[in-house]
Amino acid sequence: MSFRFNRQEAAGAIGDLGTLVPLALGVILLNGVSATGTFFMIGLFYILSGIYFRVPTPVQPMKVITAYAIANYTVVSSGMVYAGALWMGLILLLLGVTGLISLSRHVPKSVVRGVQLGVGTLLMLRGIDFMLSPPAAEYVPAYQHELASLSIGGISAYVLISLAALLFILLTLDSRRVPSALVVLLAGFAMGYVLYHPPLSLSPALPQPLQALPTRQEFVAALFMLALPQLPMTVGNAIVAQQELARSYFGSRAEKVTWRSLSISQGLANLGAFMFSAMPMCHGAGGLAAHYRFGARTAGNNIIIGSFFLGIALLFGRYSVEVLRMLPFSVLGVLLFIAGAELMTMLRDLHTKEELYVPMVMLGITLASNLGWAFAVGLVLALLIERRIVRV
Repeated sequence: MSFRFNRQEAAGAIGDLGTLVPLALGVILLNGVSATGTFFMIGLFYILSGIYFRVPTPVQPMKVITAYAIANYTVVSSGMVYAGALWMGLILLLLGVTGLISLSRHVPKSVVRGVQLGVGTLLMLRGIDFMLSPPAAEYVPAYQHELASLSIGGISAYVLISLAALLFILLTLDSRRVPSALVVLLAGFAMGYVLYHPPLSLSPALPQPLQALPTRQEFVAALFMLALPQLPMTVGNAIVAQQELARSYFGSRAEKVTWRSLSISQGLANLGAFMFSAMPMCHGAGGLAAHYRFGARTAGNNIIIGSFFLGIALLFGRYSVEVLRMLPFSVLGVLLFIAGAELMTMLRDLHTKEELYVPMVMLGITLASNLGWAFAVGLVLALLIERRIVRV
């Protein structure tokens, strides 16, 4: 069955919000990216991906681009972010349409596992950060910092909330009756609404195309500062690792999840992101692991979460960002932590020292630098080991 709509699919649908929400809020509130356009494109990309691929398919921010933009928001304009989306759309569409992305078939399994290990570790570390304290960012409501400063028995109320959410999810993770992630998420929204009192108001709106056309300087800067550093991570995590993980989870049901279709899908989505002034988007093995771990088994997952984001964009318009600001970062941290642990377990099918050596080297490079460099070095190292030029 390609589509189911039940509690488990709903729980799985929100399993990847831990990655999506913080980065989306960051580029919207710090870089000036359109909230309506971003949430509209997230929802549309989710729904269309589910309809085409017929299995749970994640939608995530392009992490290199969005993280760099947030960290350097004083110099990275919304125009640069839109230009980055256009560059990634054109590059990925070219790789997919021409079939050049098929060169990915030569990527060894140990390198794919290295990407998954690196992403899983980063998710867990970011999750722990969020569980211990809310980010010191302008887009985090004051009530979360107040909870962090409130001590109960020597432990901050914020951390106690994180631990309670984590314990509940661990105790109910495999329950068919209790959709753990959904329960925790609804509780988080309820608490945020009571403590934050967000300025919500219905403000129906449609995304406006091309709100800010990038300048020539922004196009040039976006290519070298945003798109090219993002490309290795997208190929490694959102294409190579995504296909492998989808096949391992869903078998023949994932026959449409190919390198070429994933490349074209992301290419078209980012052209749409440029047209509607949204942040750059991709798929990703980490997102798939999150959806799957919390219960998603069909593409009904995509319709549920996609409809949620479309509803936020179309019904709340300029107030849409306030809906997500209600959600405590402690809850997002727990979701990230569980998703990262799930992704790291994919290493279980590597048995020899040579196979395990490559992911471990890639993990070190990921933590010291970034996933793009880890992918490049891991690929070279795996080929050298395979040809007996290097022995470990």
